[in-house]
Amino acid sequence: MRQELMSLPKTLAEDVARNLVMVAKLIDDEPEEAYAYSRIALRLASRVAAVREAAGFAAYSTQRYTEALAEFRATRRMTGTVDLWPVMADCERGLGRPERALAMAGEPEVQKLDKAGQVEMRLVAAGARRDMGQIDAAIVTLQGPELGSNSVQPWTARLRYAYADALLTAGREDEAREWFAKAVEADKDGTTDASDRLAELDGVEFVDALAEDEDDEPAVIETVVVETAEAETAEDVVEVPVEEEPVAAPAEAEAPVEREADKG
Repeated sequence: MRQELMSLPKTLAEDVARNLVMVAKLIDDEPEEAYAYSRIALRLASRVAAVREAAGFAAYSTQRYTEALAEFRATRRMTGTVDLWPVMADCERGLGRPERALAMAGEPEVQKLDKAGQVEMRLVAAGARRDMGQIDAAIVTLQGPELGSNSVQPWTARLRYAYADALLTAGREDEAREWFAKAVEADKDGTTDASDRLAELDGVEFVDALAEDEDDEPAVIETVVVETAEAETAEDVVEVPVEEEPVAAPAEAEAPVEREADKG
């Protein structure tokens, strides 16, 4: 990207770079804001491939699939790369055209993808099958050496998760549980909710321990000072939970206060 920006005047390159940095920073948590920054960068430097790609992903993250597809196609024309092929196919799914996504899965471009890209294409194709109601075909699409490999790659958790979810949709609950468990093993960064899905299958319910009834008053901890003749220090401190404000004992009360330790 730096090389591409070097083709621009220095001040313009700096402005574009700042906007691209904001796109990368916000795209996961604030996609609409990321999209706004991408449009600024696009207005400033629409002939820079990195800008078109960033604009594509920003549009994709906000489900503006028509825009995203146009930007990805522009990037491909400018760079000749096939890396964006899977996400372009997923845009077709987003536009309600799963059959086009499946057609792209069979194009020669797929063979030019690296292993991660090919797995991504398989995920998209399986999703397209599910869009068309072909759940058994989706399951078959996800099967392969990458699924059963013991080697954990960045895409392993997502592949196992998709397979488990497809199995569950097909009513194969025992197998789904097994693959959700395998997804959890591979998902060190928590990119999926496989652990939650597994817990649901096991009948585990999560309760918010911090949730309180609006009518319930939290217990107040009162510090009570007790004088005792036996203690070397002048006082012992006992913490007692009470529900209401403590009532002071009458000043004339002569009965000594009895500690728990002195009872019995």
